Amino acid sequence: METALQTQTELYDQIFESIDFEKVVDHPNILIAAHFWDTERYQAARNCYKFMRAIDDLIDNYKTEHITIAPENQARFEADVYRWISTVIEASSEMPSHRELIDTVQRFCIPFWPLEAFAKSMIYDIYHDGFPTLQGFIDYAGGASVAPASIFVHLAGLRQSSDKYLPPLFDVKEVATPCAIFSYLVHIIRDFQKDHLHNLNYFPDDLISKYGMNRQQLFFMAKGGQITDGFRSLIRELYNVADIYRERTLEMIRQIKPLVEPRSQLSLEIIFDLYLMVFERIDIERGTFTAAELNPTWQEIRERVGMVIGRFEAA
Repeated sequence: METALQTQTELYDQIFESIDFEKVVDHPNILIAAHFWDTERYQAARNCYKFMRAIDDLIDNYKTEHITIAPENQARFEADVYRWISTVIEASSEMPSHRELIDTVQRFCIPFWPLEAFAKSMIYDIYHDGFPTLQGFIDYAGGASVAPASIFVHLAGLRQSSDKYLPPLFDVKEVATPCAIFSYLVHIIRDFQKDHLHNLNYFPDDLISKYGMNRQQLFFMAKGGQITDGFRSLIRELYNVADIYRERTLEMIRQIKPLVEPRSQLSLEIIFDLYLMVFERIDIERGTFTAAELNPTWQEIRERVGMVIGRFEAA
């Protein structure tokens, strides 16, 4: 038994040393964690992430330059998104990048609903500029964040039978939702400055007005203006909601650990801990909420992953 544990620990250490954390911009949290799977499953995560990232960037980059999508361009963007999802569902494309995703979906039994939910969230972005309510944001996160998180959890929970993969033994969406919403709330606080300087606002309008502010004031603060008490109150409310989902995530990880193999157990703990790391940096009372303040360095990320590996105990 001790030899088996040593071998597993050596494997984790070997994978850890293989990750180029200095290029962490090319290794988002979801892929840092997926590194600890077998190579084939890691590549599947890369294929899915790359395709969803391309669609998301297409819309966000346009909004960065134009603030909103003009009505005459909305239909074109919507058609592009539907063409994307139809390509996967119908397995009809010979384009290498599309074919890569189609083959991944088929090989790893990935359900279509996360891809459809993600597509709907992108269509929301085409026709809307922000969110009227906090609940509206959480509903949106069901596509923008829960969908990719569900693919990650699905891949983590797969079982192998000979040369085939079998679906997980649990409800993937139910498992993925708490961490996805926790991480997305952390994400919008972390990226407050960057997003607003690129004409993107993810803070719900009802909370902005509740604390006596408007979007112009948020933009002013993102540019380095004084942080107001109202803004700190807004962040506190988002932080408190995130904390609820943080606790739910911990409970969900405890529940499913016995249902997934040790390497997947470790990956779930890593992805959660990387967002927890940012959550812990949020200083509601004294923070300036800049990108430099809230984004850990690659050295800090590396150290955190090493800490998770060091304390990891398989179920």
